[in-house]
Amino acid sequence: MTRVAQALDTLATLVGRPPVSDLASAFDAAGFELSLVGGPVRDAFLGKDVNDLDFASSAHPDQIEQIVRPLADAVWDVGREFGTIAAQFGDTTIEITTYRADSYDGASRKPTVEFGDSLDEDLVRRDFTLNAMAVRVPGLVLVDPYGGLTDLMDGVLRTPSPPEVSFGDDPLRMLRACRFVAQLGARIEPETASALSEMAPRIEGISAERVRDELVKLLSTPHPREGVEAFVDSGLAHLVLPELALLREERDEHRRHKDVYQHSLTVLEQAIELEQERHPGSPPDVTLRIAALLHDIGKPVTKKFEPGGVVTFHHHDVVGAKMAKKRLKALRFDNNTIDSVSLLIELHLRFFGYADQGWSDSAVRRYVRDAGDELERLHIVTRADVTTRNRQKADRLAFAYDDLEARIKELSEKEELQAMRPDLDGQQIMDILGIGPSRTVGQAYRFLLELRIDHGPLGEDAARERLLEWWDKQ
Repeated sequence: MTRVAQALDTLATLVGRPPVSDLASAFDAAGFELSLVGGPVRDAFLGKDVNDLDFASSAHPDQIEQIVRPLADAVWDVGREFGTIAAQFGDTTIEITTYRADSYDGASRKPTVEFGDSLDEDLVRRDFTLNAMAVRVPGLVLVDPYGGLTDLMDGVLRTPSPPEVSFGDDPLRMLRACRFVAQLGARIEPETASALSEMAPRIEGISAERVRDELVKLLSTPHPREGVEAFVDSGLAHLVLPELALLREERDEHRRHKDVYQHSLTVLEQAIELEQERHPGSPPDVTLRIAALLHDIGKPVTKKFEPGGVVTFHHHDVVGAKMAKKRLKALRFDNNTIDSVSLLIELHLRFFGYADQGWSDSAVRRYVRDAGDELERLHIVTRADVTTRNRQKADRLAFAYDDLEARIKELSEKEELQAMRPDLDGQQIMDILGIGPSRTVGQAYRFLLELRIDHGPLGEDAARERLLEWWDKQ
C-alpha cells in the first residue's frame, strides 16, 4: 500500500468513528460544512499518529456551539472572536473554527477578523501548502487547492499565497519555516526563501514570547541542525539570536577544518545523541540543547591574536555565560532555564584541566559542588564538546571523562557529594561560638564547607576544633 493510500485509510478510520462521525453527521444535518484541516491531515500523509483534531466549518461560533454542545462532555471558548470553539469528547479534544478570511494592518500580528465563505478561502491564509490541505466529512474528500500533497511528498516548503503576503500577515511564519525544515526534513523553495531573507527584519515586530516558543519548538525536534542553519542563513538569527550568527565568522584557535559555528552545530547534534542515549524516551531537554548550541558564543568578543599568529579566546566561557544570560532574558525565558544555561556555559571548559593533569579529590568535589543540579547536563555538554577528528585525542578525552565520572560516583558513594554540607550546621556553629544569627555564621559555614571540599568529611569533633581555631583568628 502506498503512503497516500495508507493515509486515506487512516483518515477513513478516523472520520468513520465517534466523535468525528457524530460531529460530521450533526453538521451535515444542520446544513453546514465541516472539514479536518492542517496538521492532522499532513501528519496522516507522513504516516504519523494523528492526535490533535482541528476542524474548519462554514458555521459561525454560536452555531458551532449549538451543534456541538448536545454531543460533547464539555464545550468552551478558545477564542470566540476568532471563530474557535473547543469541545471535549472523553479523552479527545477537538477545536472547530469558522472559515476565516483575515486581513492585517501590516504593522502588528493582530488580524482584523473576517469570517470567510469557503474552505479554499480559509486554506489560502494558512502558513504553508503542506498545512493547507483538508478532508471534508462526513465523506472522505481531500481538498488540496494549492498542491500541498505534492509539496509534502517532495519535501518542499511553499506558501499558498505569495510569500510576501503570507509573511507580512504573520512574520513568525518565517521562523516556523526554519522549524519545519528540521521537523519535516523539508527545503524552502527559492521564491519563499528569497522573501524570507528580504522580510527577516519583520520578525522584530513579533513578541519575544512568541519568538521564544518557536525557537523552543525548533530545538525540540529530533534533528534541529538543518533548521538552525536555515535560521542563520535567512538572516533571522542576526536579529533574534545575533550571538549565534556571529559564530559563523570565527575560526577556532587551532585553525582546524571546522569553524566555531559548525563546531557548535556538531556539539548540538552530539549532545542530543548523548541525551537520548542516557535518557531514552524522555522529552527533549531544551535547556541542554540551548547550552550546547551557545556554549562558545563568547569566542568572537574574546578573540585575540598572540605572537606567532596563534588565536586565543581566553575566558570565553565566563563571557559567554554572561552573554547567554542577557540574551535569554531578552527572549523571556524563565529564570531556571537562564540560570542553568549560563552555568553550563561557564563550566563547560573546566574538565579539560582534568584531562591534562588529573585532579585531586578536592578538585572533584569542587566540580560537583559548582555544577550542583546541572552535573548530569554538564557531563553531556562536556562530552559533546569533543569534535576533533583526531581519533587518538578523542579517545584520550573520552577515557579521561570516563575516569572523572567514575571518581565522582566513587566519592559520591562514600561522601554523598550531591548533598555536600559542612560537618556542622548553622545552629551548631552558633552554639559552639556562642553567637546569634549574623554574617559571621555564614562566614564560618563557608569556611567549614571549604574544609569539607578540600579534605572530605572530618567528623563533628575535628570540625569543631578547626572552627574554634578559625574563630581565634577572627
